[in-house]
Amino acid sequence: QLQLVESGGGLVQSGGSLRLSCTVSGFAADYFAIGWFRQAPGKEREGVQCINPDATITSYADSVKGRFTVSRDNAKNTVYLQMTSLKPEDTATYYCAAGPRGSYCSEGNGFAMHYWGAGTLVTVSS
Repeated sequence: QLQLVESGGGLVQSGGSLRLSCTVSGFAADYFAIGWFRQAPGKEREGVQCINPDATITSYADSVKGRFTVSRDNAKNTVYLQMTSLKPEDTATYYCAAGPRGSYCSEGNGFAMHYWGAGTLVTVSS
């Protein structure tokens, strides 16, 4: 069974950077579309970016364009989210999720994703 574990969250000042990791076990990460989603308190879940099995990227949130980048290391079976120029409004719990095997990234609401990690909290102070 596919399992996803996020790490790398924490407290960072506005303008700072963090790299989140999503460690995949059970299957090779490049069999799946794996996306990053976030949810701030009192807000709906929002898609951030997603990487397809062929390593192409689907972007969801306009607010992170030019600041966040998803990538995958097949040797480490890990998907990353590099976040730069962080803003207080980026504060949220960040989740990685995978779709059905062989599928590609689709809607940014995450409804097509079958497997979810427990999340990692990112707090950006002003």
